[in-house]
Amino acid sequence: MFDWWENLSSMIVFDIFAFSKGTHLGESVHFFLYDTIKIWLLLLLIIYVVSFLRTFFNTEYVRAYLSGKSKLTGNVLASLFGIITPFCSCSAIPLFLGFMQARIPKGVTFSFLISSPMNNEIAIALLFSLFGWKVTLLYIGFGILTAIVGGYLIGEFGRDEDILIPITPSSFNGEAELVKTSLTSRSTEAWENTWDIYKKIYLYVLLGVGVGAIFHGYVPADFIAKYTGAGNPFSVLIAVLMGIPMYASAAAMMPLVEVLTSKGMLLGTALSFMMAVTALSLPEALILKKILHVRLIGMFFGIVGIGIVLVGYIFNAIL
Repeated sequence: MFDWWENLSSMIVFDIFAFSKGTHLGESVHFFLYDTIKIWLLLLLIIYVVSFLRTFFNTEYVRAYLSGKSKLTGNVLASLFGIITPFCSCSAIPLFLGFMQARIPKGVTFSFLISSPMNNEIAIALLFSLFGWKVTLLYIGFGILTAIVGGYLIGEFGRDEDILIPITPSSFNGEAELVKTSLTSRSTEAWENTWDIYKKIYLYVLLGVGVGAIFHGYVPADFIAKYTGAGNPFSVLIAVLMGIPMYASAAAMMPLVEVLTSKGMLLGTALSFMMAVTALSLPEALILKKILHVRLIGMFFGIVGIGIVLVGYIFNAIL
């Protein structure tokens, strides 16, 4: 898809600016230019498509639809809804609270909280641009499965008293309709939303690609492969434990994932690391502590953490 840009960026870096091929600096600069433009273009395209689809729904409609479904069906639908919400782990919490205030079962709300940062359109766009559609579909499938199972287990075994905020009846009456508007209005709204999201993340893309470029040009492949390659059976577990204390968006993490895999890190290990950073961040835990008991937070992190580890090992086994 981007062969034209690969050739053009090579000409710009190595012919026009005369960087030497095969050198640390030359390869880093080429990686930075090529990946930055490629990712920016795909972000704009995919976020616009998802934003356009989102114009057909509103939060109240989703609440109404979920409130009338059985637990497992609600888990599935909430996990799918997470795909079209552009939230990181912390910014997904307000909508998570809104769902709880609407008295949607807690397991269903947790399915959304797991899925939204892990499977949002930004992560999907970046993953597709770097690894292709097969890996992207596998990632989405395993991410949704983690959200469904995690939310269901929390709903079955979590205690209602571990929710520390009062769940008062909201003004929401359980009824809502699909948004009805013109195609032009939908297109305009989708573009405005796309541009708004893009303005918030393009610098993170620059940061992520910049760090990735340094790794790409200067970090020896043997160093990465030694600790996170096929020879280390604990690589996925280590990657997840390393990712939890960190906090970053998929826009910042995905370029680094690309470089780590090119240096010898197994793809499942790299994706588990990214999933832990985006879906199980320490700042998220600190915010949740204000509204949930430590027991429920521990269950949430434990179940999702185990799911992410399993996804990593499955990816490593099948790819």
